[in-house]
Amino acid sequence: MAEHHPHHDPIEENIETHPVKLAIGVVIGAAALIIGIMMLADFAVGSYGARSMADDPAMSKEAVAKRLAPVAKFEVDPNAPAVPAAASAPPVAAVAVAAAAPAAAGGAGKKTYETVCFACHASGVAGAPKFGDKAAWAPRVARGKDALHTSALKGKGAMPPKGGNPALSDADVMAAVDYMVGAAK
Repeated sequence: MAEHHPHHDPIEENIETHPVKLAIGVVIGAAALIIGIMMLADFAVGSYGARSMADDPAMSKEAVAKRLAPVAKFEVDPNAPAVPAAASAPPVAAVAVAAAAPAAAGGAGKKTYETVCFACHASGVAGAPKFGDKAAWAPRVARGKDALHTSALKGKGAMPPKGGNPALSDADVMAAVDYMVGAAK
């Protein structure tokens, strides 16, 4: 007798081409999609969403403010004794300035230099001639004090007018120029 072998149809075994298997796959996929959308919507507005965050103690205004607060505060004790000016060590450049400064140019010029001009002229920032540097100041001094005063008052190159402090009087700026020129001679 002949053996009976079941017929295997490759078309029926392939899920993409078998109509029943394809229909089952579409139904399962659509159900998964619908359930996923429902879960996402529940998460966005439901028990896991915005309503529960408002109830979360970690999201209270006090807790958020505490997390965003500065780590440290700087306070000055008004009852602390004042530190004398001589107690703080002046920078090396300031010591050299004091030693090289001519006595005649002191006063307002020295004060203006020490409060405004030193920021650039003590270290030579942006090409500023350093205080007391005779070689750097020589070509500038050769043009005359009027040219130096005009440059300081109106600004030149990287230097803004009045050294960046428009509150300075013209007399204070010119006195500072004279003070620096005197130290470079």
